[in-house]
Amino acid sequence: MDNKTYIAHKRKKDNELQLLHAHLYEVGELASAFAKKVGAENAGRLLGLLHDFGKYSQQFQNYIKSATGEINPDEDDYVDAKGMKGKVDHSTAGAHLVWKRLKRFGAGGQGELCGQILSLCIASHHSGLIDCFGIDDKAVFTERMRKPDEKVHLDECLQAADQRIMEAIGQLATVDLVKELFGQLAKLVNFNEPSTIDFFNLGFFTRFLFSCLIDADRLNSAEFEDPTRLSERLNNAAPVDWSVALARLEKHLAALAPRNYVDELRREISDNCKNNSERAQGIYTLTVPTGGGKTYASLRYALHHARHHALDRIIYVIPYTSIIEQNAKVIREVVEKDGDVRPWVLEHHSNLEPEQQTWQTKLVSENWDAPIVLTTMVQLLETLFSGGTKGVRRLHQLANSVLIFDEIQTLPVNCVHIFCNAINFLSQQANTTTVLCTATQPSINELKGSDKGQLIIPKENELAGDFNRHFNELRRVDVNNLLRPGGWHTQEIAELAVAQFNERNSCLVIVNTKAWAQVLYRRCAEKVNDSHLFHLSTNQCPRHRKILLYLIKKRLKYGKPVLCISTQLIEAGVDVDFASVIRFLAGLDSIAQAAGRCNRNGRLKDDEGNLIKGQVFVINPDKESTGLFKDIEAGKDKAERVLSEGYEDILSPEAIKQYFRYYFFDRADDMAYRLDGNKSQRSDNLLNLLSVREGCNKNFDEREGKIPLMRHAFMEAGKKFKAIDAPTQAVIIRQGKGCKLVDELCSAAKEFNAHRYYQLLRQAQKYSVNVFPNVWKKLLEQGAVHEVQLGHGIYYLDEEYYSRDFGLGTERVSMMRSHIL
Repeated sequence: MDNKTYIAHKRKKDNELQLLHAHLYEVGELASAFAKKVGAENAGRLLGLLHDFGKYSQQFQNYIKSATGEINPDEDDYVDAKGMKGKVDHSTAGAHLVWKRLKRFGAGGQGELCGQILSLCIASHHSGLIDCFGIDDKAVFTERMRKPDEKVHLDECLQAADQRIMEAIGQLATVDLVKELFGQLAKLVNFNEPSTIDFFNLGFFTRFLFSCLIDADRLNSAEFEDPTRLSERLNNAAPVDWSVALARLEKHLAALAPRNYVDELRREISDNCKNNSERAQGIYTLTVPTGGGKTYASLRYALHHARHHALDRIIYVIPYTSIIEQNAKVIREVVEKDGDVRPWVLEHHSNLEPEQQTWQTKLVSENWDAPIVLTTMVQLLETLFSGGTKGVRRLHQLANSVLIFDEIQTLPVNCVHIFCNAINFLSQQANTTTVLCTATQPSINELKGSDKGQLIIPKENELAGDFNRHFNELRRVDVNNLLRPGGWHTQEIAELAVAQFNERNSCLVIVNTKAWAQVLYRRCAEKVNDSHLFHLSTNQCPRHRKILLYLIKKRLKYGKPVLCISTQLIEAGVDVDFASVIRFLAGLDSIAQAAGRCNRNGRLKDDEGNLIKGQVFVINPDKESTGLFKDIEAGKDKAERVLSEGYEDILSPEAIKQYFRYYFFDRADDMAYRLDGNKSQRSDNLLNLLSVREGCNKNFDEREGKIPLMRHAFMEAGKKFKAIDAPTQAVIIRQGKGCKLVDELCSAAKEFNAHRYYQLLRQAQKYSVNVFPNVWKKLLEQGAVHEVQLGHGIYYLDEEYYSRDFGLGTERVSMMRSHIL
């Protein structure tokens, strides 16, 4: 091969080469289109042109050509590619170039700040955003910009680069780019007196541009490796025709004849949402009593709003994986039809993609490129704040979109300030409309620490109408406070559940832990017929839960007996209707959600045919291992306080507001994502690491009279951030179709087909369970989990560790009890 031929990648299936200049140019075009969403299209193009600029070095070309067989082992330029993997720096050259070019412009340091933002993105595109100053005050960014040229090879790359690329860089890396980029920054930041929120916005803008670069780079690589993906994207490149989905939804809603007062109120709420849909973009609340038709109402608003404002997508953010399938099914049945050019709905369940990605998993990572996306709060928070490159690539997809947060009260309290700041940024800078849906609206627009970030929601931005009237008209249950000193013993709880089941024919018991769910199920099984008794928890894969919920709903619909023992997964949006509900003490918002599963459709009648209310019982077990779950413990404490204050209805808007007032005031110190220090590190919080860096003792030299540069500790913050207290590991269950999926995944890498692997991972989400570290450790020790291919980070579970009753466990079950799907 000609030594002057510079390659970026080599396709494995046919040995086709992707030339470096083509890769840089194509990534630049994609990144430009993505960055245009925040008015930074030229910055995006320059990022694409420079991100792999270091690949023009002879050291890198020798490495990649040796690795791909373009240089034979007997040639002088051949190197040990396996030994050099990850050791050839090709990201710093472009970072140096943009830093040196831009920092010259602007006497007040404007060019330095713009250069810092772009060079951070380029230098970080394989590692995740690097720190400016580390948590130990180490000057990480400065050291990277001072890396000697014998290791960076910038001068060599400048000599070797294609003329077309150099001309494009020269046209972009000018004072005009600084003016354009700084003009956008000035909308975000008061540079005369920058606040914590200003510094956060500066960092989040950087993260947004980083997202544009990462997705552009990954997409271009994937589409080169699998050209069918390029064809798919280009075929779907036209703006979404929301009128098609709208016509289908309106036809469906028109055919729903109201059956009772509940249906009449649902229609009123839905109509209010439609009537508000052409208002300006911003942050809105949709406060609907449980069972008030929130799914259809929010979809109706979102489709009309997206059409009116010509938006790109609608993203539903749901608290638990357990209800994604249900909501997706409801939406799919309304808006999708046979013969559609592309699917309308994408479900993104569990995290089967490992953070330490191979070239294969990078190619198949999910990037939310669909008209309607359903994902979890965990995935959304990781997109906003996690380290690495996997989650952040989706961030730019949140622009020009409608974000619908279902059950917003489930937002982790330690993420409140950073979440509010991110949503405000997207609303103000990225044409994003946000809708906060719940029956129990948390007051995250009225926080004690408002200077750290709270949502900006005008009072008139309620979509549903008069919530107080809706609440009173939809009162379908009585809540009975059965808390008592010392709590309820296991046998007493089982007896209460069986008594309610026998008296009312259907009873739902919601507990706080999986251990309690199993204990109660076993105790109730002594008195209740096996076909009448059900257990639900997140130890069961989505497909398993879907089957069980189908059976439960069918039995309830036809008046057959049902006793269900469930963890709190059933509370958020699961459309079931029991005559009686027993709820272990929890936050008042959880109690309200539990009540929403009782007499949900307002059809409960006595023996004489009169409408009656369902009964909800709040009890406290004598022993419960929730001490490590601070959110649950705090919720229990504040709920008990409100329960003791004599409200006529404990679920009234006044009681709920008082509950959140207590809850957020008591936890004000937690809402910035507190990080406890140790002997070598000071205490800090994630908001500070991602903003002003109070306590950091270092700064950049020669800043007198200039605007500040960023001191953010992006990488440290990414490492510290966890959307949930204990990160989980997804594992695929070998049950039903899951067996075939595992078998194909195990063989896929032998003849790697990125398109097929991508499809398999999507399908496998329905057969996966997210496992906490302590359980994962036990499974590893027992040899119960196996990688589908060494190094891929995708695992499956031995069949003997999955039971028909409880799902995944750490002990073997008999094969008779394991086959369920």
